[in-house]
Formats: sequence, structure tokens, C-alpha cells
Amino acid sequence: MEADFVIIGAGSAGCAMAYRLAEAGKSVLVIEHGGTDAGPFIQMPAALSYPMNMSRYDWGYQSEPEPHLGGRRLATPRGKVVGGSSSINGMVYVRGHARDFDHWAESGADGWAYADVLPYFKRMEHWHSGGHGGDAGWRGKDGPLHVTRGPRANPLFQAFVDAGRQAGYETTDDYNGQKQEGFGPMEQTVWKGRRWSAANAYLKPALKRPNCDLVRAFARKVVIENGRAVGVEVSRGDKVEVIRARDEVIVAASSVNSPKLLMLSGIGPAAHLAEHGIDVVADRAGVGQNLQDHLEVYLQMAASQPITLFKHWNIFSKAMIGAQWLFTKTGLGASNQFESAAFIRSRAGVEYPDIQYHFLPIAVRYDGKAAAEGHGFQAHVGPMRSASRGAVTLRSSDPNDAPKIFFNYMSDPQDWEDFRTCIRLTREVFGQEAFKPFVKHEIQPGADVQRDDEIDGFIREHAESAYHPCGTARMGRRDDPMAVVDPEARVIGVDGLRLADSSIFPRVTNGNLNAPSIMVGEKAADHILGRTPLAPANDEPWIHPDWQNRQR
Repeated sequence: MEADFVIIGAGSAGCAMAYRLAEAGKSVLVIEHGGTDAGPFIQMPAALSYPMNMSRYDWGYQSEPEPHLGGRRLATPRGKVVGGSSSINGMVYVRGHARDFDHWAESGADGWAYADVLPYFKRMEHWHSGGHGGDAGWRGKDGPLHVTRGPRANPLFQAFVDAGRQAGYETTDDYNGQKQEGFGPMEQTVWKGRRWSAANAYLKPALKRPNCDLVRAFARKVVIENGRAVGVEVSRGDKVEVIRARDEVIVAASSVNSPKLLMLSGIGPAAHLAEHGIDVVADRAGVGQNLQDHLEVYLQMAASQPITLFKHWNIFSKAMIGAQWLFTKTGLGASNQFESAAFIRSRAGVEYPDIQYHFLPIAVRYDGKAAAEGHGFQAHVGPMRSASRGAVTLRSSDPNDAPKIFFNYMSDPQDWEDFRTCIRLTREVFGQEAFKPFVKHEIQPGADVQRDDEIDGFIREHAESAYHPCGTARMGRRDDPMAVVDPEARVIGVDGLRLADSSIFPRVTNGNLNAPSIMVGEKAADHILGRTPLAPANDEPWIHPDWQNRQR
């Protein structure tokens, strides 16, 4: 059991690296604790609320009680399956805003500005506009990852965009192109009616090569000899063994499990490791720190017409949709139903969008429970750049114990102001002429919830994670005491060890994290192979010309 490269985790970044390293002729072993992604629960896009809530596919993590959210523990799903979280996510495809990556570079991730990462986004994509416009010149045409747009057949999808325009906002034909800001179509990692996870896009083609293999095992720690990573200690069945790496070990186990693995391997804050009786290999204060996420609320409206997806919220209709999907990969089962989106700025003086909308033509929760009121629709809304920071720490030195995940949500006073703004701006959009034929009344928070303290109470009770945890092994310069990896994804203080997944984000990007996580795997693969990175792009992103003075 040895290879040139051993990758821990068959998730978004791990699958991309396996593909690129194997393509370059290196021998690769990918360690994955989860099982197969076969079967309709994962492969059928509309079934997305199932795998996220199935212990078979999810690590089942929860946050510690969150003091600013009334002591609630929030679900923190992470994929425990081939494809990782790309096999249980909502399939929404968002690159992130150009300025997000420029900020990474400014904070010490040299070579990761937007100009540097745009060529990797293009390399990974196979973009299909479906004849619906878009910025073809900004998009990739022949990458492994298929990106499509939903049919937007339900009139509510267009009503959302029209209402945004009526409220005075920009529209955008392609938020992944030159102009993120505005209302427009949402993109999804769905291809030919199937979830196009990192497993389907990258890992399955890689495994067809003789030099790439998947090992079903539980990674316990990285084995380090004389300051160099030489392998991974795993348990398989009741045996503990070591899988050896001739060149390098690559950790890509998620922003929750990657820092946990580093700490179990002796890399992390020395005092915390000592507390758990772990010998310190490299004292890195930043391991597990800088935890960030997106929090959101669902603003729900009751519909005055029976045009929402609620008419399918019964066992007979679900069976019909499932059967149509199974036999033809078409119909409502072939979309995640997130088909309209928006990115807006919360106030004048904010340079680029800091609020994201997912619009859904049914009033339903992520756990699959429909609103009691029947026909309705909702917008998921939340701020993009909260200043709140949390941490992932060890519960014990036993690899089988879940780590402690503490987000410290809403700990920054600005978060409350930003969330109130989100709710008020959303109500204004739903109040536009375009929604007049469809709106009956507001289900949640409810029209009587108006004062700041009432809105705050609603947020405290109902805010949910958008499942975008990141930042727990931040990338930065080698002399930065809080950086964990350098700009080539090398773990600082240990030789032969890299880490590449959403853990390395210096700051959370705008929108959903699957696309930037895959991009990190793509770019890290070039660093691992010692290649010159792709030439920077010089495309100029659109920024609102009067952002200093105008909110829209």
C-alpha cells in the first residue's frame, strides 16, 4: 500500500487533485471513509434534502451550543461519501466575486488573486448556457465539471428577477462572468439530469487509469518521521495500518476534518495539543482557528396561486417525478430547483455584493419539511462577509471522536445590523409589482415582525447555516504566525505535506463554496507537480460605477 501521492478525502478538492496528478502519470491513492455515491438519493438533483440528512452519507456533525443563537446546536453536514460534500450539497455553482480572491492575495495568499485563479475556473468548467445568454468569454468550454442552468419554467423564477429590477437593482446574465452583482439565472452542477459531483467529474475518470486507486479506510493521522510526512495511519475493519507516500501526503478532508487530522498528527496550537497528550511536531497557532461560514434565514411567502412546487409535495407526485427521472433523467427531478439568484450590496460604500439570494418556488426547510401553509415560495438570504470567527478544536486525542465545532455565529454586532437589512430589503423585493399576482401574505418572519428586537428574535430562532464552513487552515506567507499553509499549499513546519480544500481560504468567498474548493484542488495540483501556474488573466470584473454613493 504505497504511492507517489496519498490524498486524504475524496471530496471536491481531493477528486480534482487525484485527476490532475494521475493524468500527469503519478501514482495516486485516495483514502475515503465514506461509501459509494450510487443510487437515486445522491444522483437525483431534486432529492438533495435526503443525503444531507442521512447518516450513511454525512459525518453528522453539530456545532457546539451557539451563545448568540439562544444556545442552539446547528447541523454541520459534511459529506462522508465518494465525492465528499459535492455529493450531498445543493449543487449551486458560484465561483465567488473577483474581489474575494484579490482579498486573499492581499492577506498573504500570493498568486491567488482573481487574475491568478480565473484561468483555473476556466480549466475546470464545461459550461452550458442552454442558449440563455451568459458571458461565454469568461467561461470554460472543455473542463471535467459540467455547469448548467435550470429550465426556469416556473413563472416565479422570472418574477423574482423582474421584482429585483423594479426595486432598482442591476440584472446580470451571468454572475459567474464579468458581473456578479444583480438578479439573474442561477447555475448548477447538474449534467444530463444527474448531480455532477466531483466524483462524477473527476474521480471516476481518474480511477479508470491504472495509476489511481481508491482505498476505503478511516484516516487516523499523518505519519511524520524526522519532520517529514511519509504516510497515513488508517483503520480498515479492525486493523490499523500505514499507507505510505513516496512523494507527499495531501490532506483534503474538509474544513472540519482537515484541521482535526493535523492536530491529531501533532501540527497545531502547542498548548491545545499538550492538553490532549499529543506530541508537538509543529506549533502552528492557526490550525483550527479562523472558522467562518454563511448564515441565512428563509423568508417565506404564501402564494395566492397554486403554481408552486407544493402541488408535488405528496407521495404520489414524488413517485411520479422519481419514476420520470429514473427512466429519462428529465422533469422536476433533474433540477435542484434553485434557478434564480441575486447578489446585491447592503448599503452605499460597500464595493461589491455582500448579500446573496437563493430563490426557491416552494416554502420548505432544508430538512425537507414543507411549510404548513401549503403553496408558497421563499428566498434564502444572508450576509456574505460576517466578521464573526470560530474554531475547530479536538474533543480528545481519539481519532474516532468528533471534533468540537464552534462557529461563534452573530458574535459581531455588525452581523445583527446586516441581517436586519437583509430581511427588510427582501420584503421590499417581494413587495414589487412583479409579485402582485403571486403573493398572499408573509409566512415567516410574518408581517407583525417589524421592530429591530422582533427581527433579532426571529434571527436568533431561525437562522440556519448555509453549510459553507471554511478557513480553518488559512493560507498565508510563511512568516505569518497564523498561516497554516503557504501559497503553494505546503503545510508550514512539516516537509512532504500539503493541505488543499476549503480550510485554506483566508476569507469565505461570496456564495456557495463547491466551485472555489474544486478550484483550490485544480491550482494546488499544479503546485504539487512543480508546474508554472497558468498565465494570469487580465479580464476586468464589473464593479458598480457609483458604489461609494449608491446601494443600487
